[in-house]
Amino acid sequence: MNKCIFLDRDGVLNKDFVDYVYSEDKLFILPGVEDSLKSLKNAGYLIIVITNQSGITKGIYSEEDMHKVHDIMQQKWDNAIDDFYFAPGHPSFSETLSRKPGSLMFERAIAKYNIDTKLSWMIGDKDRDLIPAKKLGIKTIQVDHSDSINADYKVKDLPDAVEVIFG
Repeated sequence: MNKCIFLDRDGVLNKDFVDYVYSEDKLFILPGVEDSLKSLKNAGYLIIVITNQSGITKGIYSEEDMHKVHDIMQQKWDNAIDDFYFAPGHPSFSETLSRKPGSLMFERAIAKYNIDTKLSWMIGDKDRDLIPAKKLGIKTIQVDHSDSINADYKVKDLPDAVEVIFG
């Protein structure tokens, strides 16, 4: 079985904007992300991004725009991300089991990659990122300034989260 770091995208890897991140000019990588990803890969973790992307359903950007942003990230990080799972839905438009706090994106990744949830972590900036991880027995770390009741640890940013993981 594999150990995995699940990551939310906006607010963990890149700066989160109220009006979404869907183009290179809005993609601001947060400090320390590249080195953090390298450290996690060197320690043998799979790295999987689990992200809600409701701007697609809202018609603000296309799925192709999102994939372009993911391609840019992969180029910057030497393909450190093993997979991206995204949920384009939003409750105002349609119901979906994939969107966090639902756990379907996690469940699909766990099955596909034979992931041991007891050896894995979820790093997110919002409570909805952590709820499905807790449900599945994955340890949780919240970055930024929010107040999740589902966080096992609360830290400033991804580099600090890596320090928690490496203990």
